[in-house]
Amino acid sequence: MSFLLNCPICGTREVTDFGFGGEIVVRPKDRPDERELNSYNYFRANTDGVQREWWWHRAGCRTWFQAERNTSTNEVLWTAVPDITDATQAPESPVAKAREAGGEDLR
Repeated sequence: MSFLLNCPICGTREVTDFGFGGEIVVRPKDRPDERELNSYNYFRANTDGVQREWWWHRAGCRTWFQAERNTSTNEVLWTAVPDITDATQAPESPVAKAREAGGEDLR
């Protein structure tokens, strides 16, 4: 797997400079039951297509940021440092907005 990833702070670098933090998932409520907690910790959608992910620039500025990437082609659609305190409240994806407006599906 080799592709370029744009760090919002440092600019475009090889993906080997980064650590993959996993897909973005919604945290369970304050007191999740065992099933919710296991689902949050262990199960992922493993989407074949566009998904939102956490990445860490381990060989650079060490910033955590979000990216939207097509898992089939490794095309990175956008990256951003979230300007929010709760990462599950991430801004709406530009790709999702385009789809809602009748744009083409990127899969």
